[in-house]
Amino acid sequence: MQRFRFIIPLLSVLISVLCFAPTAWAFCGFYVAKADTKLYNKASQVVIARDGDRTVLTMANDYQGEVKDFAMVVPVPTVIKKEQVRVADPKIIERLDAFSAPRLVEYFDQDPCTPYRRRGDVFLAAPSAAVNEAQSARRDRSLGVTVEARFNVGEYDIVVLSAKESGGLETWLNRNGYKIPRGARQLLKPYIRSSMKFFVAKVNLDKFAQSGYEFLRPLQISYQSPKFMLPIRLGMINATTEQDLIVYVLSPKGQAEITNYRTVKLPSNLNVPIFIKQEFGDFYKSTFETAHTKEGKRVAFLEYAWDMGNCDPCSAEPLTPDELKQAGVFWLDTNSPSNTSSPGFRRPFPTSNVFISRLHVRYTRDKFPEDLIFQDTSNRESFQGRYILQHPFTGEVKCQAGKEYRRSLPKRFEQEAQTLAKLTNWNIQDIRRKMQLSVGNLTSSWWENFFSWLGM
Repeated sequence: MQRFRFIIPLLSVLISVLCFAPTAWAFCGFYVAKADTKLYNKASQVVIARDGDRTVLTMANDYQGEVKDFAMVVPVPTVIKKEQVRVADPKIIERLDAFSAPRLVEYFDQDPCTPYRRRGDVFLAAPSAAVNEAQSARRDRSLGVTVEARFNVGEYDIVVLSAKESGGLETWLNRNGYKIPRGARQLLKPYIRSSMKFFVAKVNLDKFAQSGYEFLRPLQISYQSPKFMLPIRLGMINATTEQDLIVYVLSPKGQAEITNYRTVKLPSNLNVPIFIKQEFGDFYKSTFETAHTKEGKRVAFLEYAWDMGNCDPCSAEPLTPDELKQAGVFWLDTNSPSNTSSPGFRRPFPTSNVFISRLHVRYTRDKFPEDLIFQDTSNRESFQGRYILQHPFTGEVKCQAGKEYRRSLPKRFEQEAQTLAKLTNWNIQDIRRKMQLSVGNLTSSWWENFFSWLGM
């Protein structure tokens, strides 16, 4: 049985026309598949809705052990009161994941002989039974620990602590049944020096049984602070492998980025062989791993950035206003300057005042020694992790344009193979063999290739 476990703390269209241009693909096509968080064995998910210095933080729980052994310690920038905490619907995070996940789209070549128009945290053991409150308070003070608040929300019992030194906090946690692993004291020090508080949650077994839920629901915290950051160091204490973190930042402004590590866009808008339709999960995992390694394993990847009022192509419908509010968006009904455009300005497509950035961080203690510091920007440029299948026309062709089209296919297929090998680091010969099976009798004869090489 798993006694304790660590995750991220502060937290943890159908289109009827062909939509492509010869040199650049537009954001359209038939949606085929998505690469959501189900691809990863352990992927912590956090939603940050922020406007100004006000933040609503939603932390998804992927705890695998028995609920009686669950507890979470989260550094927070200010004292959290009961009215600032709620239990969220886990479906909201699933909706954000589905809407923003990297996607696969496909196009179908038209008959080349027919004219057509082209267009362009920390999980710890549950504490033992409570001791006399007066005695407890005196002992807490002697350790430099203050219980700032104590309350319950849904199936969680919550305590908010402040501390003067990490040794005292470690002792308090141990005395109250929280087993702190080796190395915690040193990692607690910087949070105490910066006057952060500690949000501690455990499961109330009786209330959990009455709730009828099979899994623990996400906790959502609202607070006001100039600090726009996500502590991740505590979650690395006893981690033995790389950890994946998906952060969905919702803002009335534009893209969010991490300031103390580089934020880069994932390779995107590239044509890949059509057999990837059956292997998209493995393809995306390999693509991410290759890019992650190439960048020295020290960057955050932008996987999606888009106005929440629309999508193209949609891997899931945009969230409704009610769903956005459940995700923590608190400014929908306000008329603040950040929600309005300058006079006379018209956006080229329907828009909302909620912009989503999906950031994917894979981290270890040596590559990410600092907590994540964020900033939101006014950049509303759309971006998505998007990969393209372009199906060749398989019908009979008799015109000259059709013959030229057929002669061009081997070169196109080879380019797709080279692109796939570069993205994934897969063996190019294995890729070519799979493509032979995919394209069937479309492989050109040797004389067609020869004439093409001669420019005839």
